[in-house]
Amino acid sequence: MFKPTKPLRNSKISTASEAFKEFLNVYNIQDKFEETRVVSSWAKLMGQPIAKRTQKIYIKDGRLFVKLSSAPLKHELNLSKSKILDLINGKFRKGIVEDIIFL
Repeated sequence: MFKPTKPLRNSKISTASEAFKEFLNVYNIQDKFEETRVVSSWAKLMGQPIAKRTQKIYIKDGRLFVKLSSAPLKHELNLSKSKILDLINGKFRKGIVEDIIFL
């Protein structure tokens, strides 16, 4: 019978969460994954009335770009920019979003 000289698997047992975090670190995609989570959570963070008026949202170079269909809403959100940044940084890793630009 065949007996391997080395174990076929890593003997360290890890949870799915730990394995996923290791995967993100190995492929150096942790930041991109966090950015995607921020974008996909926009409706939940801001609520449906704002989400319905959001036409496009993306992150580039640490800045969150949000295109809105309502000029008054754009003005109102510009006034609350620091609160929105605090909300995002409280929910996600700090430094993912450094600024918000409403278009």
